[in-house]
Amino acid sequence: MRRILIVVAWAVAALVVIFLVTQPVDINTHFITAMLVAALIAIFKNFKREGALRLIVLALGTAIVLRYVYWRTTSTIPPVAQLEDFIPGIILYVAEMYSVFMLCLSLFAVADPLDRPKAPVLPDEDQPTIDVFVPTYNEEPELLATTLAAALQMDYPKEKFIVYLLDDGGTDQKCEDDDPEKAAEAQARRRELQQLARDLGARYLTRAKNLHAKAGNLNNGLAHSHGELIVVFDADHAPARDFLKQTVGLFRQDKKLFLVQTPHFFINPDPLERNLETWDRMPSENEMFYGMIQRGFDKWDGSFFCGSAAVLRRAALEEAGGFSGVSITEDAESALELHSRGWHSAYVDRPMIAGLQPETFASFIGQRSRWAQGMLQIILLKRPFLKSGLKIQQRLCYLAASMFWIFPFARLTFLFAPLAYLFFSLQIFNASGAEFAAYTMTYMLINILLQNYLYSNVRWPFISELYETIQSVYLIRALGGVLLNPTKPTFKVTAKGEATTKSRISELGWPFYIIFFILVFALLVTIWRVWTQPYISDIAIVVGGWNVFNLIIMGAALGVVSERRNLRQSQRVTIERKAEILVGDEVVPAKIDDVSVTGTRILVPSNALRNLKRGQEVNMRFETRSQLASNTLPLKVMSIMRDEGGQALGCRFVTEEPLHFRLVADLVFADSDEWVRFQQSRRKDIGVLRGIIEFFVMAFYQTVRGLSYLFPRKEEAPQSQPFGTDNASTTNHGPQERLPAPDRPTDPYADANGTPPDSPGPRDGRAVPAE
Repeated sequence: MRRILIVVAWAVAALVVIFLVTQPVDINTHFITAMLVAALIAIFKNFKREGALRLIVLALGTAIVLRYVYWRTTSTIPPVAQLEDFIPGIILYVAEMYSVFMLCLSLFAVADPLDRPKAPVLPDEDQPTIDVFVPTYNEEPELLATTLAAALQMDYPKEKFIVYLLDDGGTDQKCEDDDPEKAAEAQARRRELQQLARDLGARYLTRAKNLHAKAGNLNNGLAHSHGELIVVFDADHAPARDFLKQTVGLFRQDKKLFLVQTPHFFINPDPLERNLETWDRMPSENEMFYGMIQRGFDKWDGSFFCGSAAVLRRAALEEAGGFSGVSITEDAESALELHSRGWHSAYVDRPMIAGLQPETFASFIGQRSRWAQGMLQIILLKRPFLKSGLKIQQRLCYLAASMFWIFPFARLTFLFAPLAYLFFSLQIFNASGAEFAAYTMTYMLINILLQNYLYSNVRWPFISELYETIQSVYLIRALGGVLLNPTKPTFKVTAKGEATTKSRISELGWPFYIIFFILVFALLVTIWRVWTQPYISDIAIVVGGWNVFNLIIMGAALGVVSERRNLRQSQRVTIERKAEILVGDEVVPAKIDDVSVTGTRILVPSNALRNLKRGQEVNMRFETRSQLASNTLPLKVMSIMRDEGGQALGCRFVTEEPLHFRLVADLVFADSDEWVRFQQSRRKDIGVLRGIIEFFVMAFYQTVRGLSYLFPRKEEAPQSQPFGTDNASTTNHGPQERLPAPDRPTDPYADANGTPPDSPGPRDGRAVPAE
C-alpha cells in the first residue's frame, strides 16, 4: 500500500508540473521567473546540499527545463513543408531533447547519493576465502610484478587468499601460432610469467584459446579456483593494503550482495590533464562518475561492475554462468545480468587501487571507443530498460550509464548547427533574438547552475563539454560501426606507460585544426552578416555567439591534441617515511620524499655522505607496512643535489629478486590515505563565475599553444599556464607530475648528464659535482 501511495503521489506531482509548465506566459514573465529560480539555486548552494532542500532545488530547476522543452517543441520547429530547414531543424531538436533526457536521468540518479557506512572488519576466523585475479594480455612483466606484489601484500589472512595471474598472452593458441616468431614470443612470455608468479608467490594460469577476451580469461580463472569471493584487478591496478579490509565485511551483512565496487584512481594524468597541465589542480574526469554518480546509483541498488578494483561473490557469478561476454564491456554486462536475477551491489567511495591512464591522445581515444561501443552493444543486445527482473530504479540507472555514450551525436550537432544559418541561411530554429535570450539562455543558465550544484567538487564548468568534444570526432564513427553490426567490435587492450619523445601534434589531431579554422571562418561570416544585414543582426549575433562558444571549446581542444614531450614512464607519489641509507659500515638517517615504481628521492643531512658518487650502489632500510623477510632495498644513486637543509638523492631501485618488488610495492602502494588526501586536495568548488573565467583564459592560452605547434619549433621544457594558477604549487601531497625547471633536464629524475628518464632524482636545487 505504501508503495502504491508513493507512485500516486509522484503521478499527481508530475501532472501538476506538466499543467504549470504548459500555461501560456509572455516572454518577460518566463524570463523573470527563470532568473528568480537561478538566484534561488545560487543561494541554496551555500547550504547543505541534502534532504528536502536538495530536492527543492532539483524540482525548481526541472520546472524551468520542462518549460523550455514545451516552448521548444511547440514554437520553434521549422515547417515540414520546408524540408531544407525541417530536416536539420529536427536533428538539432532531437540532440537537444537527448541532452534534456540525460539531464533528467542524472538528476534522478544523484538526487540522494548514498554515503555508505564503513564495512565491518571481521575476525580472521570469519573471513571468507578469496581468489584475486590479475588478467593480462600484453603488459610488461615489470608492471605485472608491481601489481602482483601489491596484491600479495594486502592486509588479510595469508592462508585465506590466493593471487592468480591470468595470462591471455601465453595461451596454447598463441604458443602454437603458425608464425614461428609469434609462437616463440608467446612461449617466452609464458615461461617468464610462470617464473615471475612462482618467485612472488602467486599462481599462473593460462588457457587453450583466446575466446571471449577478458570475460573468457576471467571465466577460466573461475573454473580453476575455489574462493568464496573473487577480486579483480587490471594488470596496471595495484591495490593498497587495506583494500580487502574496507570491502569484504559487506558480504557478511548481505547474503544477496554480489558486488562491492571501488573507484578507479590513477597516479598519472590523462592526455587532457597532461597537455593542459591541470593534473594536480582540477578534479580528474572520472571523479564525477566515481565520486558522485556511482554513489547515486548505489542509492537505487544500481552501482555496477567497472572491470577492476571490485570484489564479487562466486555463487552469484556461477548462477549466471560466469562473466558475460556478449559485449566488449563485460563488466557492466555482467552486473546487469546479476541485478536482473535479484542480486544486490554496493559501492565503497574510497580510492584503494592506483592505476595508469593512457598517456597519448590516440590511446585515450582507443580506450573510450571501446567503452562507447560496449555500452551501445548493451543497449542494442541486452535492452536494459526492458530486461525482466530489474526494478524501475535500476533500469533508469543502466539507461543513464549506457545512453550517456551517445553524446557524440548531440555534441557534433551542437558544434555544426550554427553553420547551417551562418553559411546557408537555413532557419533551423524559429525564434527571435529576444525569445532565444528569454528561453534558451535561461535554460542554459539553469543547466549550468544545476550541474554546479550537484557536481561542483568533482567537475568544473565546461570541462564536460571539452572532454565530450575531443572524443566525439572519433567516437561517432565507432558508434556507427556498432549500429551497422552490433556484434562486430572486438576487445582491445589499452596501451599504458607510453613515452612521448618530443612535442608534436597527435596523429589524431588534424580534424580538430580543420574544424577550428572552419569555425574561425564562420566568425568572419558572422561579422559580415551583422555589418551588411542589420535587419537580422539579432539572429546573427545569437547564432554567432553560439559559434564563438564552439570556437572556444575547439581552441581548448587544440591544446589537448598538442602533445607535450613526456619522457617519464612512471609517475611519482609523494610520501613521508623515515629511512636509513647504508653505505658500507656507515648508517645515515634519511627521509623518503617521493617514490615511483622505478625509484625514489631521498633527503639526507648536508654533510652526511660527502664521498658519495653518482652511479654508486647503496642500500636503503625502512620500516615496512607488510611483514617481509627483509626491509633493505638496494639503490643506485643517479643524481645528487643540494636541498633545503641537506642533500637530495635521486635513486633508481635495483630490483634483482622478488623481495625487492615487494619492498617497492610496500613503498608506493601500501597506504591508501595518501591517495585520499590527494583526491580531496583536488576536489575544490571554485564556483560558476570563477570556473567560467578560468576556463576561457585556459582556452585562449591553449589555442595559442595549439596553433604554435603548426610551425617548426625548438623543444622546450613544459611551462605552466594560467588555469588554476593560485594552486599551481607542487607542494600538494599525493601523486603528481612535478614539472622541471627550464634549465634542467626534461625528466626530473635524470641527472645533469642526461641519465635515462626512469631514474628518480631531485626536483629542486642544483647539481653537486661528484666528489
